[in-house]
Amino acid sequence: MSEMNTAFLTTVEKLWEEKKYNTLRDVLSTMQPAQVAALLAELPENAPAMLFRLMPKELAADTFVEMESDMQESLIRSFSDTELKGVLNELYVDDAVDLVEEMPANVVRRILAQADPDMRKSINELLKYPEDSAGSIMTTEFVALRPHMTAADAITSIRRTGMDKETVNTCYVIDQHRTLLGVVTLRTIVMAREDQTMEELMEENVVSVSTLEDQETVARIFSDYNLNVLPVVDKENRMVGIVTVDDAIDVMEEEVTEDISKMAAITPTDKPYLKTSVFTLYKSRIPWLLLLMLSATFTGMIITHFEHTLSFSIALTAAIPMLMDTGGNCGSQASVTVIRALSLGELHFTDLLSVWWKEVRVAAMCGITLAAANFVKLLLVERVPPLIAATICLTLFAAVMIAKFVGCTLPILADKLGFDPAVMASPFITTIVDALSLLIFCGFAGMLLMGAVA
Repeated sequence: MSEMNTAFLTTVEKLWEEKKYNTLRDVLSTMQPAQVAALLAELPENAPAMLFRLMPKELAADTFVEMESDMQESLIRSFSDTELKGVLNELYVDDAVDLVEEMPANVVRRILAQADPDMRKSINELLKYPEDSAGSIMTTEFVALRPHMTAADAITSIRRTGMDKETVNTCYVIDQHRTLLGVVTLRTIVMAREDQTMEELMEENVVSVSTLEDQETVARIFSDYNLNVLPVVDKENRMVGIVTVDDAIDVMEEEVTEDISKMAAITPTDKPYLKTSVFTLYKSRIPWLLLLMLSATFTGMIITHFEHTLSFSIALTAAIPMLMDTGGNCGSQASVTVIRALSLGELHFTDLLSVWWKEVRVAAMCGITLAAANFVKLLLVERVPPLIAATICLTLFAAVMIAKFVGCTLPILADKLGFDPAVMASPFITTIVDALSLLIFCGFAGMLLMGAVA
């Protein structure tokens, strides 16, 4: 926690111990919801529920949204039906959907039982959309205006309904069939003449997404167009909801976390590290470790098969870790660069030839530099015979070339086949490159050294 939050925590703990509840309420009211949620997580087990009841209704609801799911579940179990209903009434629909998705079945039944009919209907509708789609993260609470409305009418409508909307800064103009016609900002409405209509003020070129669009694409659109809110439409271009920038940021964080886990050969989990059990971490890691261990046996088989060749010089065996590590590192560099470009939409399968041509040139320069530096080291420092040094460095150059090629190709192919490119990152590429490097090394050693002996 930051120094400011630590100071708040000390103050809150002292006030809690002294039972100065009115002062506690005043202190909490000066804080942001995320700060309050972080503080409650640090307090004794019986404190969050009581402090939650002390907070103003709106702050309590906003704080509830910022809490981890296990604390939310604990609070819900401590709430009376009236208290739960009060919290649900303050939540936006998308936050209520997120809550339902995180809770166990018995808690979900209680939530739905206490939600008002409109909220329950909206939750059920959003839950029907595929996971990770725009429909699953949108909210149906947005400001809708008619094209014939004047600026004065629009302001009146916003004042009447705006309190229940996710945002009033961006308003959408729809017809009687809910077809999306345009978008108009609150600033534009306020600055316009009172008799100007929405049809005159709206911007018709609206960036929108369909309900089935992948949430990662939605997040990318926010970044590309510098948006704060994005409309969601159905197949007939009828407005069904909006995605706000805070939801897009959550998606970005989730996707990055997932990609990092996959690139490290770990099954992704949505729980914070300190709250993840040892057994859960074990389950997320051991399948990948077993798979990679089995795949690594190929390198052992190759070494065993070429044992006679490698026995020609101890320098050959000593060079194996360097060749494997360098090849793995080169492959990882290429794969991470390409995976990032794929995730940002900068690369597609049609760009494969361009990627190859670029990586071949990069690999050639890297390979020549590494081979030359290693050749000098082998001759001057390790006193390795020139022919053996040349064999090692020639293999090093070939390993770098192959590693770069494999590293840039596998993620693109995985993406084309519908797999997550992040899976084709360091672990798999390193294993493949290790095996190929050893095959090349032993092949070169057999041809050059054994030929020289003969």
